Amino acid sequence: MQVQLHTLRTRVHDTNLPADVRAKLIEHLDRLDFIMHAGNAAAFTFYDQTVTYVQWVLELPWYSKSTDMLDIVRAKQIFNKNHYGLDQIKHRILEYLSVIIMQRKSEIGETSQEDFTPLRKDLRAPILCFVGLVGTGKTTMAVSLAQALNRKVIRIPFGGLSSALDLRGLSRIHNEAEPGIVMRSLRRVGVNNPVILLDELDRVSDTQRSEIMGVLVELLDPAQNQAFTDHYIDMPFDLSGAIFVATANNINKVATAVIDRMEIIQMPSYTDEEKNHIAKQYLLPRAMQATGMDPSILTVDEAVWPILVRPLGFDPGIRSLNRNIEGMVRKAAWKLLNGEGTHFTVTAANYREFLEG
Repeated sequence: MQVQLHTLRTRVHDTNLPADVRAKLIEHLDRLDFIMHAGNAAAFTFYDQTVTYVQWVLELPWYSKSTDMLDIVRAKQIFNKNHYGLDQIKHRILEYLSVIIMQRKSEIGETSQEDFTPLRKDLRAPILCFVGLVGTGKTTMAVSLAQALNRKVIRIPFGGLSSALDLRGLSRIHNEAEPGIVMRSLRRVGVNNPVILLDELDRVSDTQRSEIMGVLVELLDPAQNQAFTDHYIDMPFDLSGAIFVATANNINKVATAVIDRMEIIQMPSYTDEEKNHIAKQYLLPRAMQATGMDPSILTVDEAVWPILVRPLGFDPGIRSLNRNIEGMVRKAAWKLLNGEGTHFTVTAANYREFLEG
């Protein structure tokens, strides 16, 4: 135990930490050292709790950050590659990225991008919230934004949150204490400036909505998120370098204080023509690649696409279409390995054979 305690002390001194964080960790280790020498009956429990806590704090990215790609042409290429149509939406996001890029270039000047400082508090880009029906591309827009800036993505699914403590963490006075999803995600990605995707804000539990929205206001407020405090970590962490993006099916259940901090972008439904193009140029090649199947093995007749696009009437998004295409590719893979042929063509006469079962 003393060896591990010495190792932790060395890590605390060697790790790049804020001065107040280092001082608090040393205080915890000194207290642990005293209790261990005193032979207190609770020493072993306190030892485990303290070691776990110190390791947690040391592994947080207090100063680690990814380097932004400040290239609007590259960003435009990424959005055009990842998304068909939606020109007005893409144009608005590129404007948003232009503001961030101009701010970054102003901050770093002629120095290396590795030396840039967090976004100036008086020049923050707005927080985008993509609102639309299921399958209209809200989440993938946020992922493309991160890709355009060369940032890592943290996704926080609000549909799975049952308490504000899921965000904020649980105090160490509880036996089951652990950090909240924000801190856990930051440790996982290893940088303090990711794109944080707040997914499906409207799916928050009715009984916990007010408390969760209260934490959310703090996350989205530039004056507060530079000192976000997780109950477990119990020390302020600067989230001002992160970019927040949100999604929702509708905003009727989102608190007004949260909406006031965001810019709402309404995602339109896809037309049949757009779905046709997306299915042929994006979804089918992606499904074939994911299956490891040569593109020449499966062919889909033109007459089949309208059936796949609108199987049961109008669908605003492309999730059902994507599931149908993935089902066709799986069926073709099964037939290939079962020795039923080396090439398959899906036609209006046999398409059910590839979609059912």
